[in-house]
Amino acid sequence: MAEFVMVAALLLVVALAVFQLGLALFVRNSLISAASEGARYGARADSSPAQGVERTVSLITAGLSDAFARDVSATERSDGGVQVVQVVVRAPLPVVGLLGPSGVLTVSGRAFSERQVTGARP
Repeated sequence: MAEFVMVAALLLVVALAVFQLGLALFVRNSLISAASEGARYGARADSSPAQGVERTVSLITAGLSDAFARDVSATERSDGGVQVVQVVVRAPLPVVGLLGPSGVLTVSGRAFSERQVTGARP
């Protein structure tokens, strides 16, 4: 009987670890998707990076929780001579219980800005 209880406890711990890993990957992938969509929205010619942040926050709160959308920022910068909009999301790492890693999950999405300064073509 003692062996059965030990095996059951071990299986429970393994099952919870797999659940924790799955939850963390789901949250990470959802945040990456929202940041990428926000960057694409903010990079449109008729939009701004601030509107990309609004879109990202909207997607995160609709799909996950407000807690994951508290630190979202966007910048427009040059990357290799090309203007890009980058949306960065910093969110708490989802942890079930007191065990597991703590900290912040940082993801980003980038998109080619449609507001490029174009030169004259020959």
